[in-house]
Amino acid sequence: MNFHLAFPPCYKYHPKHSPKSINSKPSYSYSIKKTAMAYFPSSTSPLILVISLLVTYCLAASAGNLNQNFDLTWGDGRAKILNNGQLLTLSLDKASGSGFQSKNEYLFGQIDMQLKLVHGNSAGTVTAYYLSSKGSAWDEIDFEFLGNLSGDPYILHTNVFSQGKGNREQQFYLWFDPTADFHTYSILWNPQRIIFSVDGTPIREYKNLESIGIPFPKKQPMRIYSSLWNADDWATRGGLVKTDWSQAPFTASYRNFNANACIWSSGASSCSSKSGSSTPSTSNGWLSQELDSSKQEKLKWVQKNYMIYNYCTDTKRFPQGLPAECKMT
Repeated sequence: MNFHLAFPPCYKYHPKHSPKSINSKPSYSYSIKKTAMAYFPSSTSPLILVISLLVTYCLAASAGNLNQNFDLTWGDGRAKILNNGQLLTLSLDKASGSGFQSKNEYLFGQIDMQLKLVHGNSAGTVTAYYLSSKGSAWDEIDFEFLGNLSGDPYILHTNVFSQGKGNREQQFYLWFDPTADFHTYSILWNPQRIIFSVDGTPIREYKNLESIGIPFPKKQPMRIYSSLWNADDWATRGGLVKTDWSQAPFTASYRNFNANACIWSSGASSCSSKSGSSTPSTSNGWLSQELDSSKQEKLKWVQKNYMIYNYCTDTKRFPQGLPAECKMT
């Protein structure tokens, strides 16, 4: 059965409308991740080895410490940072959801976070994880996870806003159960493109097409935000399936945050050249990264097998013609 729906405003700073079509769901498949052990030659000094391990541990703790990177912003105690900063959880019950935001603002970056979504009957819930600037002409890069009945797949919703204009939705099913374990959701944002990835597999690329008059988010610094909230008036099959509060509290979990990114502070970027230029330096490879042929093939595989809505093919929504960027892909 197909549904064509218009989503009402989301619980963020602005309204968002995102029609979708729900097609037949895929079956989940699971993969086993293997962890490689670091190798130290037998000749390595024990003291040097201990120091190396301590330095590595401290750097990893600093990079992934959620206390250092995020503030809990709402939810009256429903958001928690646990395990000495290694785990963050958001909870939702009938009274309230919860949320957090990054301490830093970023202007371009490779942003990675591992999420484990609400398990079981998550219908009516939405876990939003996104970058956003402020103001009436904001920029934004969205991951949103729309809950569903137990056993049905989540819908992964993506969108890109520039200068306050969005309406660039693509939606996907995932090829695994996102509630059974943590998976890495990544945003690569550089001056040329935005790439959404899941466990290193690209699912969407949005290119800078300013050359044909399409705004691209590249001038406004953005914070990372996340929230878990109730949207049973629209989220699951257009509001047909309501939240089952007997299953509350609903919980989403976060860990292993990493931002290889340009931090924006006091009107300047940490990636700016020493000469004071506002142009990021080229020392960070991700600033010019693009999809190689292998990644392009993976992108095509995802979009062929798991994409369930693409605004660039929705001629009913755009009777006067598809957006200009759709003709360039």
